[in-house]
Amino acid sequence: MKYGLIAGNGRFPFLVLEGARAEGVELVVAAIKEEADPKIESIAGTMEWISVGQLGKMIKFFQREGVTHVIMAGQVKHVQIFKLNALPDLRMAKMLARLKRRNTDALIGAVADELAAEGITLIDSTTFLQPLLAPRETITKRTPNKDEMADIDYGLHVATELARLDLGQTIVVKNQAVVALEAMEGTDATIRRAAELVRGRPLTVIKVAKPNQDLRFDVPVIGLNTIQTLRECNVTAMSLTAGKTLIFDKDETIASANKHRIAIIGA
Repeated sequence: MKYGLIAGNGRFPFLVLEGARAEGVELVVAAIKEEADPKIESIAGTMEWISVGQLGKMIKFFQREGVTHVIMAGQVKHVQIFKLNALPDLRMAKMLARLKRRNTDALIGAVADELAAEGITLIDSTTFLQPLLAPRETITKRTPNKDEMADIDYGLHVATELARLDLGQTIVVKNQAVVALEAMEGTDATIRRAAELVRGRPLTVIKVAKPNQDLRFDVPVIGLNTIQTLRECNVTAMSLTAGKTLIFDKDETIASANKHRIAIIGA
C-alpha cells in the first residue's frame, strides 16, 4: 500500500517520514508551499509543492501516484485561509461555499470528505508515531506541587471547554485564574502573551486535546521549542492530554524540562 503525506510546517512531517520508513512504508508527499520546510525535498521521495488552496491539484497528485491512504502532518495556520496567496481553486471554492462554519474541525473535516469522495482515506496522523504520545503519569522528574496542581485541576475544565468549542487547545493559569486563552496565534504566542501580563511571575500551562479529538488532524504537539518558551516565560508546570498529545524529540524534550525543573504531567 502506498501512503500520501500532506506536509505542513514544523517537525511533524519529518517525523512521520522517519516513522514510516522505519516500518518499510513508502510515502509520497504533497507539501504545502506556504508552510512546509523546503528541507523536506531532501528526504522525500516523490513529492509536489501545492498551495494551501489547491485542493483539486492535491487530489489529482495523489490519484496519479496511486495513493489510497493519506496522513496529515504539520500545522497549516488557520489564517492562511484569509490570505490572498491562499486563493482557492475551483474544488476548494466549492467546498468552502458549502461550509456553514470555517473553524478547524469544519475545514479539515471537509477536506477529509473531499478526499474520501475520491477513494482516498485520511488516517490517524499518529499512525507511525505511537511511542511519542504522552503517557498518563508524571512525565518529568519533578511532580507539580500543590499550587501547580490546583491550577491544573482548575484549568483542565476551562481548557476542555475551550477545545470543545474548537477555539484553541491551550490556556495559561495563575492562582486559579485564567491569564490567557489560545485562539489562532498558537501555543507559544499564547504563553508569551500571558508572561507579559503577569510580568515574570510563575505560570502553569494546560494543553488539551478536544473532548472528541479526531486523531486524523490537529493533534496537540509539544517539543524542544515549547520547553524553551516555558523556560523564557517562567512557566513552572504543564499538563498534557495523555494518549492524544505528541512529544517531539521526546527524550531530549523531557531532559530539557528536567534541567529547568519544569514539571509536566499527562492527565
